[in-house]
Amino acid sequence: MTHAATRWHVSHRRRIEYDILSAPDLLDPGNPALLSSGRSNPGRRFVVVDEHVAQHCSAALDTYFAQHGIEARIVRFPGGEAAKTMDAWLGILHELDAFPIHRRDEPIIAIGGGVLTDVVGFVASSYRRGMPHIKVPTTLMGYVDASVGIKTGVNFNRHKNRLGSFEAPRQVLLDRAFLTTLPHRHILNGVCEIIKLAVIKDVALFEQLEQHGTDSIASCFQSDHGGRILDRAISGMLEELQPNLFENELARNVDFGHTFSYGLETHHEERLLHGEAVLLDIAVSVLIARRRGLLDAVEVERVFALIAALGITLDTGVLDTDLMWHSLLDRIEHRNGWQRVPLPDGLGHCVFVNDINPAEITASIESLIARTSRQHDPVLEC
Repeated sequence: MTHAATRWHVSHRRRIEYDILSAPDLLDPGNPALLSSGRSNPGRRFVVVDEHVAQHCSAALDTYFAQHGIEARIVRFPGGEAAKTMDAWLGILHELDAFPIHRRDEPIIAIGGGVLTDVVGFVASSYRRGMPHIKVPTTLMGYVDASVGIKTGVNFNRHKNRLGSFEAPRQVLLDRAFLTTLPHRHILNGVCEIIKLAVIKDVALFEQLEQHGTDSIASCFQSDHGGRILDRAISGMLEELQPNLFENELARNVDFGHTFSYGLETHHEERLLHGEAVLLDIAVSVLIARRRGLLDAVEVERVFALIAALGITLDTGVLDTDLMWHSLLDRIEHRNGWQRVPLPDGLGHCVFVNDINPAEITASIESLIARTSRQHDPVLEC
């Protein structure tokens, strides 16, 4: 006697919606933006703030919440890649568990750079199986890249972002004034991600950087030209992220600069910031593209001329074929069995390749070292 198999099929679609808002003077008590998503007066907020930012605005934060009748628990976070750990994630969870907040109408607030917003986003996704959170990026890297998407995570077992989740924020609030608190090196760190977008998908952004990048950096992007560069970079990032929030499509333009950089950044954590590792990856990838005839000599010279004009000197001393090859092998697992390496096919355009080999990496490293050895008077080691 045979029995028909019983089967149940469950299907559900979760709608993802969040706003990215320009919110100048965010900590002015007359500005309601920080509390616009959730209950207030009375209300509670659990706030994680980068300790460097807290040195500049802790008094303003205290005043802001006090004047709005909010009981706030403010936790300082060290920031930086070394703090992107399971221990940091658990530490914040312990602090949160000791300060109960409503599950739906008292969102967690993350004020800091990309590392902080990634870790706090992971906290929000895991505590009570999901709490609302608001991101306030205070670094240029966070402003144009890390904060505008829905990925969260921590590093694990010497791998970047190996543990994490997809968790949309309720809001992302952008106040350019925070960028004035950054050291010059961290401004350039974020510029590296803007260069990524310009080379791989947006030649108009590339031209804006050529014309106004130096002045924008000097003003910490407080000028009108700087604001337009930031807005265009965010728009370009969202054009790529929005149709593919959960990375169902693994061939992603915005992975440009994120193939070899993982190994470089992980093994030289004390020496390289994220954007610096990304820019090294970009430089090697541009030279691979040149060897394959995807870029002409004039386009390659424009890329390196832009990097130099913006005051960035590439730290080629960390480049190593074996390290970068093994980083690529790890990305193959991440990209489901294929390299899917984005390369520029002319400035502002992209193709994906699956046949990069170690000899090609070595040749491009040698070409990059030869090129940079001809440069003189570096402005900043990046």
